[in-house]
Amino acid sequence: MHEIELYLKKFKSSILILAGALLIFCIVISRVVPIVTGIFKIWDEHAKAAAALEDKERTLESLKEKTAKANAENKDIPKEFFKPIEKGLDTETVIADEFAEILTLIRGNGIRTRSIKYEYDPKDDNFVKNVADKYNVAKLNVEMIGTYKDFEGFLKELYKHEHFLDISSVEIVPYQKDRKILIIKFQLKLYAQK
Repeated sequence: MHEIELYLKKFKSSILILAGALLIFCIVISRVVPIVTGIFKIWDEHAKAAAALEDKERTLESLKEKTAKANAENKDIPKEFFKPIEKGLDTETVIADEFAEILTLIRGNGIRTRSIKYEYDPKDDNFVKNVADKYNVAKLNVEMIGTYKDFEGFLKELYKHEHFLDISSVEIVPYQKDRKILIIKFQLKLYAQK
């Protein structure tokens, strides 16, 4: 036993230094491990965010391309005034042909009409005020019934309609008993050259 005490005394300072170093090493490890874990977690979050950002950028580019394509298609649609085959006809006769095209669009999209009110050459229209001798005008107040999808299709086709027209107002109210069905009050002006 005496030999062990002598041996311990001889290496006491080395053992204390080793124990201190081991204690310092444990303290450093306990502080470094959470920092390193946090760094790896941040790297992982960064990689996920970078992937999400790339995905969103691809989606944005795709939407920009679709919008540019749609705008290019819409620019190619010239809007000319409706020209009747015969000259010297009254407004009602001239507009009837163009109105038939609009009715075809309405029916083609599954929309039902409740009422249609006509006003030929309305006094508040700028064409009637300024160039009444060159253009016939008809203001139509149409009350329709249809679904959101039907009305969307109708508006898209109306936008692509080859003749110049003016959508003056649109009022949409959902039907009380079935919210999927719309009651649509639509004011449209049709123009034709004399």
